[in-house]
Amino acid sequence: MQLIQQNPDLSAYLAADDFIDHHHPLVRETAARLAKESVDSYSYARAAFEFVRDTIPHSADSGDMRVTWRASDVLEQGTGICHAKAHALTALLRAEDIPTALCYQRLAYDAGTGWCVHGLVAVRFRGAWHRQDPRGNKPGIDAQFSLHGERLAWVPDVKSSEVDYPVLFDVPHRAVLDALRNAPGRPYLWENLPDSLTL
Repeated sequence: MQLIQQNPDLSAYLAADDFIDHHHPLVRETAARLAKESVDSYSYARAAFEFVRDTIPHSADSGDMRVTWRASDVLEQGTGICHAKAHALTALLRAEDIPTALCYQRLAYDAGTGWCVHGLVAVRFRGAWHRQDPRGNKPGIDAQFSLHGERLAWVPDVKSSEVDYPVLFDVPHRAVLDALRNAPGRPYLWENLPDSLTL
């Protein structure tokens, strides 16, 4: 699949805003700590990915009912769904000048009776974009940081109308962000997350 930058300006994929708030002291502190333990940009990107994947539980796995969406809140509260974790990883990578995009999949759940939009990131290395999934591993899911072939949590089944959206966003998709910001808790969020995206 050919990945498509929504914004042709690569610098947009380094920007900070209210949700990818990589100028926040906690984001900067976390990034500095990970960078100190890394020998180059690649090892830093991998360390940041593994930090978000492994030390911030996906709230559905942990049973946490809180909803986070701002990167600094994800780091502070230590919880989030896939989208929130993608925001946190994006902020950590952009904090160290690694262009990072947000991207999405449409997946089936509940034995194909429902749909959800799943959040990922893509990092820019060696002149190309590489998608990564910081969702968090569990039995049946083994996502890994990789620039040599994708190692995502899920591969969409096209025959089942699952979709890999090819667009790389510099900011979170409005439908996803609105659902996160308006949710008083995860049960409400589960009922109101978009089941597809308009690109």
